[in-house]
Amino acid sequence: MKERITTDRHFNGMAEKFEHALYNHSRGRLRLSLLTRAIEASIPLCGQPLVDVGAGLGQMAHWAAQKGHPVTLLEPAEDMLAAARERLEGHDARFYQCDLQKLSEVAPGPWPLMFCHAVLEWLIDPEAAVHRLGEQLAPDGWLSLMVFNEDALRFSNVVKGNLQKVLDDQLAGFGKRKRLTPISPLRHDDVVRWLSEAGLEVRAVTGIRVFHDYLRERDPDEATLERLFELEHRYCRQEPYWRLGRYLHYSVYRPS
Repeated sequence: MKERITTDRHFNGMAEKFEHALYNHSRGRLRLSLLTRAIEASIPLCGQPLVDVGAGLGQMAHWAAQKGHPVTLLEPAEDMLAAARERLEGHDARFYQCDLQKLSEVAPGPWPLMFCHAVLEWLIDPEAAVHRLGEQLAPDGWLSLMVFNEDALRFSNVVKGNLQKVLDDQLAGFGKRKRLTPISPLRHDDVVRWLSEAGLEVRAVTGIRVFHDYLRERDPDEATLERLFELEHRYCRQEPYWRLGRYLHYSVYRPS
């Protein structure tokens, strides 16, 4: 068995890979489309201050800033933070090059609105991270949380024919080179339990890409993608489809 990574995974020097391999691809466009609609459908947005933890290239912070939110971005990768600065030029935004563990030091709450998207799956201890987020969320505040779904990873490996890998339960990545299989893919039941233990309530769950990643055709044409996007939006919150989303999005509330 290969030795697994024992530290959190960061992405220094990979801004260009994320920009071109993810966000210029249909899977990235679909992820942003589903994520923004899930937030709009289930989280009250009224221009409140927002902290985006693990902000990456700044797409979601930019989306929120365009809606009138003053935004604070935390991102450990220098080149990604630089891209976010460029994207958010002219908006009310602050930038910190640091990881989630430094949130309480550099940008302490209580925050009325928090984003944390595709971060926990790259941490050695995602459960502890949930509690750190909860500690900084204000009463009556909202957390938009998106995590990489272990069930989807298992299913996609079966579809690809990686049967022994699934039988051996060797799904997590090793954090090596530029591979993007998360080191800590998450189970829905664990996420819900951790949030509850942190005093938080899950108000809605959305599957992000419940069909796209299982298509046989790697690069569908635009007409196919248009129909696929419609299906994704139609079924992303319906049983049983949301459970196989590549990511799971949680709209999380802290009672007062």
